Amino acid sequence: MSHRPFPGRRGVLRGSLAASAALTLPVGLGAAPAFARSGRPSADWGVQTGDVTTDSGLVWVRSDRPARMIVETSATESFRNPRRWHGPLLGEGTDFTGTTRLHGLPSGEQIHYRVLLADPDDPRRTGEPVTGAFRTVSRHRRDGVRFLWSGDLAGQGWGINPDRGGYRIYDAMAKLDPDFFLCSGDNIYADGPIAATQALPGGGTWRNVTTEEKAKVAETLAEYRGNFRYNLLDDNLRRFNAQVPSIVQWDDHEVRNNWYPGEVIAASDTRYTEKSIDVLAARARRAFSEYFPVPTLRPGAKEGRVQRVLRQGPLLDVFVLDMRTYRDANSPGDQTTDPQGILGREQLEWLKRELARSRAVWKVIAADMPIGLVVPDTTEGRPNFEAVAQGDPGAPLGRELQIAELLRFVKHRRITGTVWLTADVHHTSAQHYQPSRAAFTDFEPFWEFVSGPLNAGAFPAGELDATFGPERVFVKAPTASNVSPAGGYQFFGEVDIDGGSGELTVRLREQDGTVLFTRTLQPGRVGQ
Repeated sequence: MSHRPFPGRRGVLRGSLAASAALTLPVGLGAAPAFARSGRPSADWGVQTGDVTTDSGLVWVRSDRPARMIVETSATESFRNPRRWHGPLLGEGTDFTGTTRLHGLPSGEQIHYRVLLADPDDPRRTGEPVTGAFRTVSRHRRDGVRFLWSGDLAGQGWGINPDRGGYRIYDAMAKLDPDFFLCSGDNIYADGPIAATQALPGGGTWRNVTTEEKAKVAETLAEYRGNFRYNLLDDNLRRFNAQVPSIVQWDDHEVRNNWYPGEVIAASDTRYTEKSIDVLAARARRAFSEYFPVPTLRPGAKEGRVQRVLRQGPLLDVFVLDMRTYRDANSPGDQTTDPQGILGREQLEWLKRELARSRAVWKVIAADMPIGLVVPDTTEGRPNFEAVAQGDPGAPLGRELQIAELLRFVKHRRITGTVWLTADVHHTSAQHYQPSRAAFTDFEPFWEFVSGPLNAGAFPAGELDATFGPERVFVKAPTASNVSPAGGYQFFGEVDIDGGSGELTVRLREQDGTVLFTRTLQPGRVGQ
């Protein structure tokens, strides 16, 4: 494998992340950070980087009080002659969070950074720096690309369990030293309260770290913010964030299960006093933009959207989809015309343009929902469907029409190297789509790989819809519903693109890193 190793990064971070690891609980929850200076701003929630390119990246932090964000970068951990970046003033308007864009960075290099928080009234008064590191994207094909993906964190009431060491899956992922991590949605479960204890099947008790904001479903902006903060209480996640850049998208649980624009929550759901999904989604989106370094959602960003393309050098472009914001209402999915679909017309046309424009060897389509897996929407007892497929094996109907249009476009424009990655369904599997098995045949074969959850209930694999001819080549899923993380079935996936051959290898892994399934795809092909 020609992927260039950086053997010193984890060794370097063992020391530089010590401060981050020591912050087992932020001050507001009763534990004083090990290096806090009295009366000075403190970055108790760690640091993270996002959407790193060949010469740029975003650095995120949260302060415990008003502060000026300052970032210093260096080629080494000694920070001799550092480059300094003056970031935003952090205050109540953004829940004391902020991001600073680093630009003009060297391509394909290790970047060490540290974040300092300065007293707005006295810049000489700074808190203890919090450090991290990341690699910029290489412009050279020979260096290869390796990344991980998964989704679904703290769902079904299974939160941070100190008895099990918290979110241990993040340590397993960190050991693989990926270039970045793609989180495929359901970063939080805003609709899923977390109690102090939960009974385990067969006996025993699951014990959760709890917070006030996780005691009920999220409705207010403060409660949505508290959901994002909850996950940052985990040591493993904070260490991972400081080591591995992220590419983040969202799905339904950032707002409410199975939501769609314009939805009105039924009066029978007494958990919610705010019944407008559009109001809740606006609050959730704001909190999402505050707690993740996403450039298209930064204050003042022209796009203001989740969907975007991440150019990862000559080998890879990542097309991040938003299958939530523009969708039509969940329905039986049997309509013969569906111009809105699951992507919305504008996003579909954007995706087609960007795919046709891409010159990367591989085009990863990061979808927050699967294509051929039937995902029912049983909210309030309605016989509707949540994803694309609706179980009718015949010609495309409903949202399938939009996917058929996209697959046809890929075929006729001879767009090579498309691979679909997703999460959402709480098991891991590999599906191969083949026109010879399908009702709709005007497309080239492709693969869809599913992974997750990270720390949530695991569920049986649902049925496949034959419209696009999927064959489930591999699956690992429980036979019971809502199996706790203590019962296993927590997964992540790895994509490794070789810089010499250009081959793309997908590995589906368990929470301890064990490889369950491997598939290698060849470059330069319209279909696989």
